[in-house]
Amino acid sequence: MSALKDATAIVGIGQTAFAKHLPESEKTLACRAVLAALDDAGIDPSEVDALASYTMEETDEVELAKAVGTGDLTFFSRVGYGGGGSCATIAHLAAAIATGQASVGVAWRSRKRGSGPRPWTNTVTQLPTPAQWTRPFGLLRPSDEIAMLTRRYMHEYGATRDHLFNVALACRNRANQNPAAMMYERPMTREMYMTARWISEPLCLFDNCLETDGALACVVVGAGRARDCRQPPVYVHAAAQGLPAQHHGMVNYWNDDPLSGPSWAAARHLWKSADFGPQDIHVAQIYDAFTLLIPLSLEGYGFCGRGEGAAFTEGGALETGGRLPINTSGGGLSEAYVHGFNLINEGVRQLRGTSTAQIPGAATCLVTAGEGVPTSALLLRN
Repeated sequence: MSALKDATAIVGIGQTAFAKHLPESEKTLACRAVLAALDDAGIDPSEVDALASYTMEETDEVELAKAVGTGDLTFFSRVGYGGGGSCATIAHLAAAIATGQASVGVAWRSRKRGSGPRPWTNTVTQLPTPAQWTRPFGLLRPSDEIAMLTRRYMHEYGATRDHLFNVALACRNRANQNPAAMMYERPMTREMYMTARWISEPLCLFDNCLETDGALACVVVGAGRARDCRQPPVYVHAAAQGLPAQHHGMVNYWNDDPLSGPSWAAARHLWKSADFGPQDIHVAQIYDAFTLLIPLSLEGYGFCGRGEGAAFTEGGALETGGRLPINTSGGGLSEAYVHGFNLINEGVRQLRGTSTAQIPGAATCLVTAGEGVPTSALLLRN
């Protein structure tokens, strides 16, 4: 991993609008985000020779390449596990460029989940093997699975709904500053949170991410070229993926400790190849499909000790000016949920100094993908 340290940089970001319903197809949204990112970087589509996305992406690289007019592709990859794959798309491109397999890479995610069907509603197809150990027992949706882990976390460490509210409020407060966020100018109070309907107890409506239509993209090039691009480079300092032994998605049934999820495996690899540690992170974009994932990730990535993630959220620690400002565009809870890719773009904006909730002097940023599933993470610096 030392060979990848600062060898590449993100030089372009793009995104579409976010909404509950957008009329365009996922392919059209993907193309718009990619072209916007290339324009942001000042790079012609014909120079693109590498693509990376998720296995769950419906727009394949062949169709995207034709539609936006890329050159010959010499590298293309897909990363599994939905929300766990976001940061790994950038890592794959960084590795390809650093090893000379490509020169200009684009990662993207396009999704119409706001207006599209929920995958768990399909009762015709046979359940995949892992789901045969969850869905027949009432864990039908991701929220049901995370609710079970939340209850255990509360039982073991004394976490309360107030701690989950701290997470939801921090994300909502940042979204209120972001005109692109679905929850822009829609403030949330403690009373609203505490009286919201249950989705899967103890998770209420505001503990769950938004369902969103939208697309995002990033452009990655070598460090040498990055200095000549239109935007200031944001360097990929370190990257990691994590899949712990005996993992079982979301519920971790067979782990010795179900609350030590994939973030712990990713973090060990991430920090050992970095020149700085958790104490040096100025701002973090932490995957927040559910509020509980924030305290679990705070522990996994070393910002606090085991079982201390809930207490870490107290006293405005996650807000602007706090110990660790998080999800400064609103995150999946209040900006948009596009499998975490918006967290990468916001990390870039913070290090460019262009965020709507800018952290003064931000020079380092941790971006994480989904905790609870095989995951990935990035350390970015300017």
